Amino acid sequence: TAHGLIAINPIDGVRPPDPRTRPSDRRRARSWTATELGAFLDATAASRHATLFRLTAATGMRRGEVLGLRWDDIHFDTGRIEITQALISVGYQLTFTRLKTRTSRRNVTLDPDTLAALAAWRRRQSAELEAAGEMNEHGLVFTRPDGQPLHPHTVSQAFGRAQRHLEVTAIRFHDLRHTHASLLLRDRVPIKVVSERLGHSNPAFTMTTYQHVIPGMQEDAAATFGQLLADYSTESTERPVAA
Repeated sequence: TAHGLIAINPIDGVRPPDPRTRPSDRRRARSWTATELGAFLDATAASRHATLFRLTAATGMRRGEVLGLRWDDIHFDTGRIEITQALISVGYQLTFTRLKTRTSRRNVTLDPDTLAALAAWRRRQSAELEAAGEMNEHGLVFTRPDGQPLHPHTVSQAFGRAQRHLEVTAIRFHDLRHTHASLLLRDRVPIKVVSERLGHSNPAFTMTTYQHVIPGMQEDAAATFGQLLADYSTESTERPVAA
């Protein structure tokens, strides 16, 4: 037209692709088996990052959440941790950020062995800082030897190096989160519980993300129901008929 306007919107009728129907390989979650995770944790037990790796695998916490965790957030008496902030890198500058949603700010229960590992690490960290004459200014659980925050890239690189010579599937640090979720789901932990541990907005998101685990669970559920029905039918046939 004279005003430079077009009569038809060129994007009318265009339907954006739905990633749920054609998930990309890049976005697909990868995870270790329990055997692979156990082998990795055993092989890295003497590493300075051993407790960091174990806590991540035991909780499904995001990298920034683990690095932003403070000792005050760990309640050894109840076996629970509060996840309220993250340490992130903007450019190469580190900054703390409060988790924004109610579901991402959460409490997670730890197993006794992970709690014991954290207690041992606290003693080691305190001794290292005292020997070096340094302070843990932010009260963080995981720091550099000089008490300063760990950079997220450093942790990811250390994780990559640690698995390089092991007979395990190559995964990213973030895939420890997927490993945590997949192992729990395969062991029939309710999806709502897994969703709460991960800090997902709702169980439906968790189910979509880990739908590759669900088929095996469906088979287990069908087999369990079939056995229950068979047991009930057997009991019914053996029950005496009232006169």
